[in-house]
Amino acid sequence: MLYAKPFAKLVEELNKMPGIGPKSAQRLALYILRLPEEEAERIREAIKVVKEKMTYCSVCFNITDNNLCSVCEDKRRDHSLVCVVEEARDILALEKSGEYKGIYHVLQGALNPLEGINPEDLRIKELLMRIKKEEIKEIILATNPNLEGEATAMYLVKLIKPSGVKVSRIAHGLPVGSSLDYADEVTLIKAMEGRREM
Repeated sequence: MLYAKPFAKLVEELNKMPGIGPKSAQRLALYILRLPEEEAERIREAIKVVKEKMTYCSVCFNITDNNLCSVCEDKRRDHSLVCVVEEARDILALEKSGEYKGIYHVLQGALNPLEGINPEDLRIKELLMRIKKEEIKEIILATNPNLEGEATAMYLVKLIKPSGVKVSRIAHGLPVGSSLDYADEVTLIKAMEGRREM
């Protein structure tokens, strides 16, 4: 089926989004096309505001619209306990469990030399600076249980261990090869409870 250029361009752009294949992109484009103008305008405005206002927390690199994210600002949380995750969406997954009361550090990826992602491309240097400056007692490595996540965790252990800070890894209650954002709350609670020192 041939589409008019504007519609084809929308399908093409939607298809670039993670998890959106060609058929899903077509369905979304058709949905957008049928939206009343007011609803389409609200979506446009929401995207514009996110692009203009959202940034990264100056401490943990979570997404926020302020200098500090809500987790880093929360004085009730245990700031001596830092959970290291690959992406901001992993924080949302862990927070759903309601079990973890520490703070976070977002690496913004995982080591993957084949894709050109090396240590200097991640927020590792900033994590090491936090360990020097803050009174951190434990680092919990919650990288994904896949090849890249495991390599990242092992690399971090080598860098953090000499500082004397306790380093633990979440338990593998999570299926190997999966992502944190797909895990249910019970699995995440068990994974946190079963973490082990590295």
